[in-house]
Amino acid sequence: MTPILKRQRGAIAIMVAVSMLVLLAVVGLAIDGGLAYLVKARLNAAVDSAALAGARAVPTGDTRDQQIASAKAAAADFFAANIPSNYLLSSPKITETKVTFNGGQAIIDVTAEAPMPVSIMQIMGFSSLTPVAYAQTIRNDLDMALVIDTSGSLSDQAATVRSSAKTFLSKFNVTQDRVALIHFASGAEVDTPFTTARGFTRTAMNTKISSFQFVGGTASVEGMWNARNQLNLVPQASRSTMRVIVFFSDGAPSSFGSYLDFTSSTDCRDALGRQIPGTMDSAGATYGLSKLDDSDLNVTPESCRILRNNAYMAKKLPDWYNAHNSSLNPNDVTKRELPIVTTTPRAVTADISTVNAYRQNVDRASRNLVEGMASAARDQNIVVFTLGMGASLKTTNAYDTVNTGEMILKCMANTTDAPKRCQNPNQPIGLYCYAATESDLTPCFSRLASAILRITK
Repeated sequence: MTPILKRQRGAIAIMVAVSMLVLLAVVGLAIDGGLAYLVKARLNAAVDSAALAGARAVPTGDTRDQQIASAKAAAADFFAANIPSNYLLSSPKITETKVTFNGGQAIIDVTAEAPMPVSIMQIMGFSSLTPVAYAQTIRNDLDMALVIDTSGSLSDQAATVRSSAKTFLSKFNVTQDRVALIHFASGAEVDTPFTTARGFTRTAMNTKISSFQFVGGTASVEGMWNARNQLNLVPQASRSTMRVIVFFSDGAPSSFGSYLDFTSSTDCRDALGRQIPGTMDSAGATYGLSKLDDSDLNVTPESCRILRNNAYMAKKLPDWYNAHNSSLNPNDVTKRELPIVTTTPRAVTADISTVNAYRQNVDRASRNLVEGMASAARDQNIVVFTLGMGASLKTTNAYDTVNTGEMILKCMANTTDAPKRCQNPNQPIGLYCYAATESDLTPCFSRLASAILRITK
């Protein structure tokens, strides 16, 4: 064999050896790298779920330390549930869960790794690979007005309404979220107003809810007016990025507040001679105005009775909703926002001179006004969520043969399946949930809570 041939054979042997190493490296990269890719994908999903769970758990606890501990515990539980130990021979673990409060936001950062051994790549000097993953979830700040119907039609379901409302409140952060509580029936009461500072006292609100009495009519617009008013009382610079009204009712509106002109200039006046506002109910053509700021069926003085001595003492309905105007000038034109006398969406005249005219016009106006008040709130970028319970929401009545109570609640929330007449694509779209029975009420409240929190990554 010639020296040249020997050199060629030696070169070929070297090239084959190098090629084998390269081939083994490629195979090792394909096998070990492929396994690492699968681990990485599972790790990403696990940290995503951990960060989301941590954000949802932040409301649990009455102090920052308790909330942080709750968020970290939830993150660890969901991480473990989504990537088991020894997954593809890896050792997944969370290396850090960081909970930061910034203004009204809670920011959850989760970092994890999953060290794993290699097989063929050991030839290349690698002993292990360590896929890592990171996820961040931001729980937005919130200003929320919770409005609860306490009309007499709910008296048999009072315990369920109270417990469901309390469960709903438990899903929000007592140090970060602002929450106002309002209930309504014949009138409306603000049980717990907003404060400029963030946070709310859940135990105090639960006590208020426990004391609710279920009696009276359905002055829905008074509940909505107070909810919007509470949200707007928060100074502009302090408002949260998400402003919400959650409205619960079991029936269509039947009452609204108003200043009325009486035949006698001394009728329905206080001791100082000022007019007294109140709410009128479509079923109450023979009694007086209920108190505007009292949910119970408390009728204002005898001089506010609409029918006295077989004669109607109130002249007519006002042209515009004026229940919260100044008593010195209840018909102030600068405060005209929602019409009462109108042709749309339901025709309403000013006539209340007979029982039938009274009931028809008050009933239709009650429905128009609550839809209008909800739209006015949405114009201010307030998102409206509604929840209805019971079969009565599925029916119409003699004065509105087209719209059910459920349709009104959908209009209020501006849902995608609301009647076309009330849909507005330029306003926030809310959510409506229907609880057919008492057992559906708490799940419905939970569904709304999940939608409201809108946890974003």
